[in-house]
Amino acid sequence: MKRFFSPPGVYEPCGLFGIEHLILLLASIALIIAALYISRNMSCSRIRKTILLCTIVLWVFEIVKIVFNLIVNGPGEPNHYVPLYFCSLTLYCGFMSVFGKGFVKRCGDSFLAVGSIIGGIMFLLCPNTSLPMYPFFHYISLQSFLYHSIMIYLGILVLMRGYVALSVRDQIPYGTVVLVVGVLAYILNSILGTNLMFVSDNFPGTPVELVYRFTGKLFPVCMLLIHIVPPFWLMYGISRCIEKKRKMHTE
Repeated sequence: MKRFFSPPGVYEPCGLFGIEHLILLLASIALIIAALYISRNMSCSRIRKTILLCTIVLWVFEIVKIVFNLIVNGPGEPNHYVPLYFCSLTLYCGFMSVFGKGFVKRCGDSFLAVGSIIGGIMFLLCPNTSLPMYPFFHYISLQSFLYHSIMIYLGILVLMRGYVALSVRDQIPYGTVVLVVGVLAYILNSILGTNLMFVSDNFPGTPVELVYRFTGKLFPVCMLLIHIVPPFWLMYGISRCIEKKRKMHTE
């Protein structure tokens, strides 16, 4: 257990794109497929309960992570413990989907169907915030893969079962929730010197670096647009294909 909660730098980190990363990636894919198979006939009421349960589990994971980072890094490093990143939105949007009404609920639903899938996949492929700093058998490493696997599962589930049917108009609620959090993160970054949502500064060794190099002073705006526009239209196109296949099977 001492190794499982060790500070960064004590043990050799897992690193990216090696055999241990591949093991975690394959295990995550297997877990997602198994969970989706079990949920293949899930009703809308069951899906709603599943979203609530998964959101609570994600919050438990996140709170333990926050406590760990506060103990290890102290309160002077808000980047490590303030849950205001793209993937953190699932923590809020899960509750918005379950308890929200009207536009608020649609914000939650649309993010689950778009951001949870895209954010989760991007992290599993390139987990820059965990594996380069921590060993394979560590809470942060295992939690990060399980957290993002649950994100992907929820997103695919709501689309697969027709719980959420994306329309062109959903660009507005999806974009709204990302924009509001992105602007809040930018304001906090200006005050605290942080880089929440990666909208204020470079993140070397990641795709963020490419955006940072080519956009200059427009970097914050471009980063927000990248979070808002491409993920939605990609998932909208995929959702339309899913809807067409569902209709073909029911006819």
